[in-house]
Amino acid sequence: MNYVREAAHVDPISVVMAAADNTNPKDYYKVLEVEYDATDENIKLNYRRLALKWHPDKHKGDSDVTAKFQEINEAYNVLSDPAKRFDYDLTGICEIEKYSLQEYLARFKGMILTCNGLGINQTDRWSQQLIENFESLDK
Repeated sequence: MNYVREAAHVDPISVVMAAADNTNPKDYYKVLEVEYDATDENIKLNYRRLALKWHPDKHKGDSDVTAKFQEINEAYNVLSDPAKRFDYDLTGICEIEKYSLQEYLARFKGMILTCNGLGINQTDRWSQQLIENFESLDK
């Protein structure tokens, strides 16, 4: 899991610059209609449901449907790959001023709870990846 090791040494300025370059960021979690801490299984299930609903063959000749289908595929390609998802979570969406309070809390609840000491004992996918990474460094 080299992407975790590399992400631990990410320069904050480069993250901000990468986000600034992305003038029209897409919230892939919203595209796939899943929570920000969704499991791989939930992402796959929602992708299949949406892909069937928006498949161009069901809506012949509608370019908006084709664009929506391509957006769904793009979101799934990023969120289904652990390395791409990790990178996306670091740089993909930094425009927090556009979030409602509920969206902000849903997006950053793991970080907020951990910073406040309320989520330290929970091993979510990020902390598990970091633990595995540091254990492999010790060997």
